[in-house]
Amino acid sequence: MSKKKKSVQKEYVYCEPIPRSITQTLETNYMPYAMSVIMSRAIPEIDGLKPAHRKLLYTMYGMGLLRGRQKSANIVGATMKLNPHGDGAIYETMVRLTRGYEAMPHPFINSKGNFGKYYSRDMAYAASRYTEAGLAPICRELFDDIDKQTVDFVPNYDNSTTEPLLLPVTFPTILTTPNQGIAVGMASNICSFNLGEVCDTVIEYLKNPDHSFALTMPAPDFSTGGRILMNKSDIEQIYETGRGSVRIRAKYGIDEKSGSIIVTEIPYTTTIEAIIDKIVDLVKAGKLKEIADVKDMSDLSGLKIRIELKRGTDADKTMARLYKMTPLEDSFGCNFNILVGGVPRVMSVREIIDEWLAFRTECIKRRTYFSLGKAREKLHLLQGLQTILLDIDKAVKIVRETEHDDEVVPNLMIGFGIDEVQAEYIANIRLRHLNREYILKRVEEIEALNTEISQLEGVLADRKKQHKIIIEDLKRIKKQYPSERKSELVYDVEDIAEDIEEHVEDYAVTLFLSEQGYFKKITPQSLRMNSAQSFKDGDRLCQSFESSNAQELIFFTNMHCAYKTRVNEFDDTKASALGEYVPAKLSMEQDEAVVAMAATSDYSGYMVFFFENGRAAKVPVSAYRTQTNRKRLVGAYCDKFPLVRAVFIKEDCEFLLTASNNKALIVNTALIPVKTTKSTQGVIVFTQKGKNTLTDVKAAEESGIKNTDYYRTKAIPAVGHFLRDSDMEQPLQQNLFD
Repeated sequence: MSKKKKSVQKEYVYCEPIPRSITQTLETNYMPYAMSVIMSRAIPEIDGLKPAHRKLLYTMYGMGLLRGRQKSANIVGATMKLNPHGDGAIYETMVRLTRGYEAMPHPFINSKGNFGKYYSRDMAYAASRYTEAGLAPICRELFDDIDKQTVDFVPNYDNSTTEPLLLPVTFPTILTTPNQGIAVGMASNICSFNLGEVCDTVIEYLKNPDHSFALTMPAPDFSTGGRILMNKSDIEQIYETGRGSVRIRAKYGIDEKSGSIIVTEIPYTTTIEAIIDKIVDLVKAGKLKEIADVKDMSDLSGLKIRIELKRGTDADKTMARLYKMTPLEDSFGCNFNILVGGVPRVMSVREIIDEWLAFRTECIKRRTYFSLGKAREKLHLLQGLQTILLDIDKAVKIVRETEHDDEVVPNLMIGFGIDEVQAEYIANIRLRHLNREYILKRVEEIEALNTEISQLEGVLADRKKQHKIIIEDLKRIKKQYPSERKSELVYDVEDIAEDIEEHVEDYAVTLFLSEQGYFKKITPQSLRMNSAQSFKDGDRLCQSFESSNAQELIFFTNMHCAYKTRVNEFDDTKASALGEYVPAKLSMEQDEAVVAMAATSDYSGYMVFFFENGRAAKVPVSAYRTQTNRKRLVGAYCDKFPLVRAVFIKEDCEFLLTASNNKALIVNTALIPVKTTKSTQGVIVFTQKGKNTLTDVKAAEESGIKNTDYYRTKAIPAVGHFLRDSDMEQPLQQNLFD
């Protein structure tokens, strides 16, 4: 029989909430977390390492991995004694430091197995049980004389062992190791520089404090290579402030057989997949019609992206467009935020080198103090040994005649006038070493020790000697670890970054704009088949003219704005179609409507704006040319008077102006002075008195006026003439913009 489970009734006790201010909560909960992230996780220190990097490398050093390799899983497990975070986080840190991952110009870990690639998000690294790792030879410079008290050691998280606060690096790893980190309220983004160039820079700086860093360290050097577009002001800003950006372009070649573009190096800030995805999106959107296909052909030999082009396409011009439209050209934003003495600081390159020199000098002094202490201890022992040289037999006699073991040292102290340390040393000398030859050799070391001590004391007392040691180390490192620059420097930026127009198929079209803002682009062939235009109910033709598919379009709106686009951005259509709605196409504001359009290939011609008060403004189309790729321009024309009509003209022509009092005036636009300011108020053309206003503007040849000479003026302003019925072929049409 099954036993029935007794139901347990839970009782809930209501507790009154404890009132607590938001400041108290932040101080007790948020601030400790924020400081932990800043101090112990995200921001590198002057040795160029974050705590996670330092713990991993020191563990590997303790495992003797300066020679040979071990399974990565073993290393991860051992590192957890210093780093209690998950094995996944530790292994990810290891991956980034490996040679196989290619994230660092000077990697610290030699790897065996699949460690993925930094420049690919899809090339995942293998599990730690399948890979092996060991320290690279350059790591000898990270742990130089670490056993000579060069740096402080602190207990690990559970007090089971100790770990170094910093590593006594012999070269400025802070400048040769790329570091990125996001803390609470701050971030760090340090680019890498070439090892040889950094060594040269520090050497020259020690010799000449006014040394210009750009002479020996012209620009960063990234592990993924690419071309750095040199801009003197940008580089100087980075060096002087620790902030700024570096423009990087991909490096490519052209397959002569197929005409395809082969990309072999990409900016450090992007990945293969991001580049390909962007190119595919642009091709689908019709903005890169000259590209037939794009493939990732990366293999063991290295990165390779193949961009196949359609027949007859200029590869260099296509690449110039890809630079503008894809991550094949990108910027590395520098933020040299470094922990110094537990305080995060954004530092210039000069300040970083000064701080590293102070740190390295302190390491040298501490090492010298340690060596000096050891030398003095040894000298003290040998000086005691020297005292028994004259009477070895006496020493033997004292030892032999002493009845108790604990009395040997005191008796030697009394017999030779030496201290306890010296007596202990002499008492522990083996019997076989009590020969004259052994003692004389030891005594000869005294002179060498005195010389060594004198040199060590000289190093401690003279900063120039300390700097000399640093210089010798840097010269040795540069020679021992040669490093060719991976990122090519391009100085002629203006020629490379020239404005390359989009490759657009050019052919004749006729453009139509309706009163309600519907746009059509129709080829001559289509017009010959059917020229009857269709519009929505209540809509009608506003403007039309012949153009080409490669020209730029400017739409003017009732909110005094101009929107720039291109003819090829609109699809070819038929006269029977309604067309594309321009306000929606160009993302205009609510209630914003198109009042005119202009098409140009060289920004020649004029826009003429006619206002109700009889004024007219003649603005060259070149005034709407912009250096940047701006789509919307505000203040495109004067906003002080109501607009009657805006007209695009390629050359001067005549217009019929009609007023509310039935007066008319024919004026040639040549009489209207050109104003380069877009929002100009223009000049008075048709004088209006009282409540009279200008109501209509149309081309003179389309006005239906028989006696045009009667209404034509030779000077402005003019008052015009009343329209006579005998001069009218047909009644004037209503203004399209009323």
